[in-house]
Amino acid sequence: MNTKENDLNSRREFIKTAAKSALVTSVAITGFPTIVPASVFGKNAPSNKINIGQIGVGRIARVHDLPETFKYDVARIMAVADVDKTRLQSGKQLIEGWYDKKMNTKGYIDVKTYDDYKELLANKDIDAVMISTPDHWHAQPAIEAALAGKHIYLQKPTSLTIEEGRHMSDAVRKSGVTFQLGSQQRSVNPWPQFKKACELVRNGRIGKLINVHVGLPSDPAGGSTAEMAVPENLNYDMWLGSTPYIYYTEERVHSQKEATSRPGWLRCEQFGAGMITGWGVHHIDIAHWGMNTELTGPIEIEAKFADFPKKGLWSVHGDYAVESKYANGVTMFINSKNPNGIKFEGTNGWIFVTRSEGGVTASDPSSGGKGNKAFTASDPKILTSEIGPKETHLYTSPEQHGNWLECIQNKKETISPAEVAHRSCSACLLAHAAMKVPGKLFWDPKKEQFNGNTEANKLLSRPQRYPYGTNYVVAKKS
Repeated sequence: MNTKENDLNSRREFIKTAAKSALVTSVAITGFPTIVPASVFGKNAPSNKINIGQIGVGRIARVHDLPETFKYDVARIMAVADVDKTRLQSGKQLIEGWYDKKMNTKGYIDVKTYDDYKELLANKDIDAVMISTPDHWHAQPAIEAALAGKHIYLQKPTSLTIEEGRHMSDAVRKSGVTFQLGSQQRSVNPWPQFKKACELVRNGRIGKLINVHVGLPSDPAGGSTAEMAVPENLNYDMWLGSTPYIYYTEERVHSQKEATSRPGWLRCEQFGAGMITGWGVHHIDIAHWGMNTELTGPIEIEAKFADFPKKGLWSVHGDYAVESKYANGVTMFINSKNPNGIKFEGTNGWIFVTRSEGGVTASDPSSGGKGNKAFTASDPKILTSEIGPKETHLYTSPEQHGNWLECIQNKKETISPAEVAHRSCSACLLAHAAMKVPGKLFWDPKKEQFNGNTEANKLLSRPQRYPYGTNYVVAKKS
């Protein structure tokens, strides 16, 4: 062995010894290993944790994303970011309290807090982020997380506009990070019926698929328009983000008293499209899965009717009916009067699937009413049909957050990757555009443009208030 090889091996041994020594010293002093990025150690090392930063600690984070992620020992939630300092501190306490209880010790972890998520993304100890923010704050932090090399779990919908969604999907693809959308109906826990329904449809158990009927909730009009002073604990300018400045009133944002109630922003078009994306991303995603159209979109869209409030603070749509035709000959009927769920109609029968009663959180709208069966068909024998070994078997994910964590470790694609997520959201936003522009709209899924309709194409993006917005992020990067 020559001198160069001796020197190289010596350096390798020194690095290994130093790393082991540092870990032992840390345990000796504090009783617990120092938080280090998962990439520092091998896959099977005892200290191999995925260090996660939670961006947004409101309703969906507290009752869904955090509790689901807590279940996995591989995950360590070590940081939180929120523009509301009250929520930020209570989120820190919630996470630290959970770890104290689990580890049966006080002060197991000191969760770092950030007023600005960009500072959280700059923390090199963080491997991944969960983004549980309002809809208008989905695409931008996801893009910036991808640019920072952080794996991403993003609450649905992916974006406020189709242009934002395209920026987000492209950024994830180029970065190579692991992305998962919170479209948890794809995972078998807690609703195995959705995967089963899609497999039965894809394998011809109802014959050739002709129509898909999607039923979604709708939101009421109302809300107080009274102007209020901005709470001292809230960075309202950052909360508004890329959307136009408008005066503060509590029902436009979120409750200052209760962190898990349904926030008012869900009913304001400035921050989202309403139930067409709020629940639409879930059900239309499943429809796409069964239709085998996950990476495309409709080619014709027309709204038969759509009601919008004439007064009050809340401005998202009420009842509506939209028809979307796909290149494979299937027509999707999206209607707020349909039973909540997805009905696949074929030449030899039909299958209906839903969550049955209940939503993701207690404050969600009812998912179908009492007595609504979660899984039914024109012939009960369809539902018990076995999928043969040579037939189409869809991706199996036990649970959405767990699938994300496993794919981070194994470097595999998740069950709800970025492009699939973008296409599900796009179909919803196209339906929303049809509610605004009368007549039949013709869509090119490859170019992501309406054919010959300038008015409709204007709805593919929104003006963005500087310095917030995906356009500024993309421009700065390029």
